[in-house]
Amino acid sequence: MFETEFKEQLGSITSDDKLIGKMWDEIKTQYSKSSRHYHNLSHLDKLTTLLSSISQNIQDWQTVVFSIAYHDIIYNPLKNDNEEKSAALASQRLMELGFSDSQRNKCISQIITTKGHEVSEDSDTNHFTDADLAILGSSSEEYKQYSKWIRKEYKFYPDLIYKPGRKNVLQHFLQMPFIYKTDHFRKLFEEQARINLENELKELK
Repeated sequence: MFETEFKEQLGSITSDDKLIGKMWDEIKTQYSKSSRHYHNLSHLDKLTTLLSSISQNIQDWQTVVFSIAYHDIIYNPLKNDNEEKSAALASQRLMELGFSDSQRNKCISQIITTKGHEVSEDSDTNHFTDADLAILGSSSEEYKQYSKWIRKEYKFYPDLIYKPGRKNVLQHFLQMPFIYKTDHFRKLFEEQARINLENELKELK
C-alpha cells in the first residue's frame, strides 16, 4: 500500500521513472533489512492505512507521505540520533525533488517529533505521530508481539541494560497527560495503550 502511495506522490512531482525507482529502492532496502522486526515496510503500510482513513483531517498529505517514508529510514538501535539522521536524509531527498523550504522544514519537524512524541502546534504532525504510536493501543496479543519485535531489534543489549531503558520509555508515555494528541486517536487507543504499557512495565519488573 505505501509503495503505491509513495510512487503516486513522486509521480505528481517528477516524470523521471528512474528517479522514482531509485528513491523507492532506497526506502525498500533500508526498511527490509533483516535486523528490522517492527520498523519495516509493514509499519509504513499501517501508518498509511491509518492516516489515509482520516485524510480529511490532513492539510498537507504529500508532506505526511514523505514523513512516513523517511521517519525511520535510519534505524540503528545502538545510536540515539536516528531521527536526526533520518530527517537529514529526508531533507536532502526533498531538496533534490525541488520541494519548497516550508514543506521540507515541515517534513523535518515531523520526523524529529517522533523522537519524543510531544504535542506539536501543527495538526498534521500530531496526527502523524499519533499514528506512529497506534501500536501501543493495539490488542493485548498484538502488543505482546510488538514488544517481542522491539526486543529483537535491541538484541545487542543484555537485559541488564535493555530493561531499565525500556522502563524509561514506557514511563515516559505513561506520565504524559495524554499519549495521543488528537481526539481521533485518543478515542481509539488511549485506554488500551495505558493498559498495555502498564502490563509490560509489570513484566519488566
